[in-house]
This record gives sequence, C-alpha cells and structure tokens, in this order.
Amino acid sequence: MSFQDPHHIRGTKRSKQMNAQGLTAFFRQIHESHPLDKITFVCIGTDRSTGDALGPLTGSELVLYGVPNVIGTLSSPCDAHNLESAIAEIPADHTVVAVDACLGHPGSVGSYLLSDEPLLPARSVGRMLPAVGHYSVAAVVNVNGPRPYSTLQMTSLYQVMSMAGQIAYAAAEGFGLSGAEAEARFKLWPLA
Repeated sequence: MSFQDPHHIRGTKRSKQMNAQGLTAFFRQIHESHPLDKITFVCIGTDRSTGDALGPLTGSELVLYGVPNVIGTLSSPCDAHNLESAIAEIPADHTVVAVDACLGHPGSVGSYLLSDEPLLPARSVGRMLPAVGHYSVAAVVNVNGPRPYSTLQMTSLYQVMSMAGQIAYAAAEGFGLSGAEAEARFKLWPLA
C-alpha cells in the first residue's frame, strides 16, 4: 500500500494545504511551464483498499478526460510492487505529477497537500520507495491513527471518489481539457 503521513510527504516545508478550489490553480501553474504531452501523471495506490484507491480512481478519470500520459489506473494500478519499474519507463524529458492518498489530522481530512516537490510513498509505514514527481498532490482521505492500514480499509468510498473526481476535474480544467462535457461528467462523479 502506498499512503502518506502528511509529515512525511516531502523533504521540506514547501507544500501547501488547499481545498478543491486550489487544485485548478495548481494545475494551471504547471501548465504554464509544461505542455500536457510532456507531463506524466503517476497515480499511486491500489484498488484493493478503499482509502488507497484514490490514485487509481484519479488515473482512470484522467484517462477519460483525455490526459495522454497516465500511470496508475483501476485496470493497471501503480503500487509498491511496481512503482519503481513504472517510473523507470517515464521518458527523461517528461515532467511528473505524482498523486497519492494520505492520512492526516482530523481538520485536514478532505484537503489536498500540493507541492512542487516529490512525494515519498509509504514512508509512514517504514517502506523505502523512491521519491516520485516534480510536482505532487496528496489527498487527505482520513484521520491518521495507530492502525493506518485498518483506517485505509475503513475509509469512505464516497470521500475517496469525491476527492479523486475533484483532482481529475481540476487537472482537466488546468490543462484546458474541460468544457461543457467535462463539467457534466464531473457533476455525475461520484453518483449521488
């Protein structure tokens, strides 16, 4: 499983906690410096844990919006078992945006930690996976506690799907892929 403790997401304090509205501005800023065809989204997680499914759900939505380079979808998750081989295949001239779920303080659930630095997958559980991304989005899906794996298993699917939909929609908006069709799709995600 890949998930974060917000205190172990990045090496410095350059991350910003944002609500969903801050996501679009974050992706627009990336788009100003990098064309979409030279960006690879690495959406980390597994479809075998509700809380950790944020990455694959986001990746699948990004593909549906027309994002050309996405690693980590529901049909082909990018988790601790294949992360290193997946990132080794990313072209050297691509900018990487990493997306992952994390656990945090009660007041931060539902927010996003955005950074122009990599995230460090699974550090909070003692795994030493490589840092991922030139930019990163960590979605705080639930409260951190003494049993993080159990917490992820019991995380609300609605919460995770809502946050994944918000990330994908904001990326589509930020990279100019949205329109009436994208907005209609987002309004249906997740199903009420």
